Amino acid sequence: MDYKKYIAERLTVEGVSEEEIYCSISLPPNSEMGDYALPCFKFSKVLRKSPVMIAEGLKSSYKTDDVIKEVSAVNGYLNFKVNKVGLASAVLNEILDGKEKFGASEEGKGKTVCIDYSSVNIAKPFHIGHLSTTVIGGALYKLFKFLGYNVVGINHLGDYGTQFGKLICAYKHWGDKDEVEKGGIHAINELYVRFNSEADEKMEKEAREYFRLIESGDKEANEIFEWFKALTLKYVQGIYEKLGVTFDSYAGERFFIDKMQPVIDELRAKNLLKESEGAQIVDLEAYGMPPCLILRSDGASLYATRDLAAAYYRKNTYDFDKCLYVVAYQQNLHFKQLFKVLELMGNEWAKDMVHVAYGMVSLEDGAMSTRKGKVVWLEDVINKCVEKACAIVEEKNPGLENKREIAEKVGVGAVIFGALYNNKIKDIVFSYDKVLSFDGETSVYVQYTCARANSVLSKAEEEISIPEGYEPAAQEFEVIKQLASFPAILKEAADKYEPCYIARFAVDLAQKFNKFYIDCKILSAEGDAKNFRLALTKAVLQALKNALTILGIGIPEKM
Repeated sequence: MDYKKYIAERLTVEGVSEEEIYCSISLPPNSEMGDYALPCFKFSKVLRKSPVMIAEGLKSSYKTDDVIKEVSAVNGYLNFKVNKVGLASAVLNEILDGKEKFGASEEGKGKTVCIDYSSVNIAKPFHIGHLSTTVIGGALYKLFKFLGYNVVGINHLGDYGTQFGKLICAYKHWGDKDEVEKGGIHAINELYVRFNSEADEKMEKEAREYFRLIESGDKEANEIFEWFKALTLKYVQGIYEKLGVTFDSYAGERFFIDKMQPVIDELRAKNLLKESEGAQIVDLEAYGMPPCLILRSDGASLYATRDLAAAYYRKNTYDFDKCLYVVAYQQNLHFKQLFKVLELMGNEWAKDMVHVAYGMVSLEDGAMSTRKGKVVWLEDVINKCVEKACAIVEEKNPGLENKREIAEKVGVGAVIFGALYNNKIKDIVFSYDKVLSFDGETSVYVQYTCARANSVLSKAEEEISIPEGYEPAAQEFEVIKQLASFPAILKEAADKYEPCYIARFAVDLAQKFNKFYIDCKILSAEGDAKNFRLALTKAVLQALKNALTILGIGIPEKM
């Protein structure tokens, strides 16, 4: 049962929606105050009353029942105490009966969400800056599927631009087919870096000609380009498999080149296209934005042109209810312009386009430049985390079987969790020691908690059942309340496109379970207490598995 929803449905605040009430209900910091709390401060402006008066009025009108047994008003907060026996029984039955489906719903049934994320550039390896878009998008993909949506994961390939003329030119001058085949994407990238440092005006002219040849369909130029593309996709697929990330479409910029003209024609027909210094623009000055450039003075298209064509294609192909773009915050203006142009073209669905912006990720040495060759590759970060995890596992449990497999889950999980634990808009400085700590707010801590719960359950001899009428002790009830919050956490994470809520839930649940584990006997308890605590342990393990799986993190059985 979603207790927040149960409470929200039974409260009426004039001028405030049930959804707003639901989102405002939280777990109070002190459980003696109540099990759930509704702060009334934000309702003051609507009701023109003090928070204290609002809380008192809501208290007097709320009818207690078998679910909510007590309501109190304290300093502008409306506090609720639930029936502990009923809540514990309901939560444990829901989890153990539903198993891996705990927290899932059908709220998205019949709805489609498109998610544009990761968007690899052909011939460029992934650097640490690609981490956030890949794991945030991957987590949202799994989350929306878990909530019943039809989800379309889109990798909008960066496969169009003058840089490919430069690459072919560099390959023609310095490349060797066997060496490039062997070295893969890194060999291609070395050619790109070399071109940018050594090319003279003659080579620059050659590069422009090679790009023209690609566009005009020249056989040799396109064969080389497609080879570069195949090497790139082979490389990134290995990283995607490690991170547990999948895509349904790899339609990139080049795919939309022949789909731009109808959009340009429509802009012109609706008198939205204007000439400015030879270029074609959509004037957005009235909306506080610079003009959106559609065609350069030489007639060449731009990102906006191709993204407009992509938006139409996605709407016509998938009929999405939401179309998300998981792209760094530096592109805020681009997406504001894109969505506004779509709106001005008369598309009601423009309101369903969402820029899921995120902050930057770097190591301690700061920013990176592919052009200068100074970059930290994402694969190196993953491999280093796995190697460090190997050393930690060896030190803590040298007799453990399958140490390498476990270290893979620990190391890769640490990389993912390190990018997902904080609000997505925050810049992150990645620290190996921090993300691999067994103490604190890390995936390693949560994974270790899963291993601990697994160990307890493996030693239990009796079949696990939920005793009737058992009233949980304080430590047990804290775990129950945290478990009960999971469905609401998932809904909030989906509504706000914030996987960090799921990561924080997992850490909070692990902390509460470990306190319970230390304070309460489990295997040596007797009767109903033992049955309840084993059922609680099994429920915690399932909830943690569900949370980590949505985030894309593996769960070792032992650590």
